[in-house]
Amino acid sequence: MGSLSTESFEEFLDSLKHAGVVITNERELRERLAEAQRWRYAFNAMAMNGRAIGIQFSDCGTGRNQEEIHRTFTMFQFPEKYEATFSANLQAN
Repeated sequence: MGSLSTESFEEFLDSLKHAGVVITNERELRERLAEAQRWRYAFNAMAMNGRAIGIQFSDCGTGRNQEEIHRTFTMFQFPEKYEATFSANLQAN
């Protein structure tokens, strides 16, 4: 699993933001991911259910976002279903 264990949720969130994703209540998200043993699973849970505690993701609309978001999820070795869920929720916002 080499690279999987050395990549951090901080790098992942920074990559999403670089791709044009706006994170509402980012501090709370970072705190929760820091506490999680499996941060990818925790991120997916927050992407699906975080709205109840003010954690939301939105697309700033730069036109290149979807491709860069896909690259980020691939680089950090997320399951495809997590990316699909995130993308669907992102478009709904």
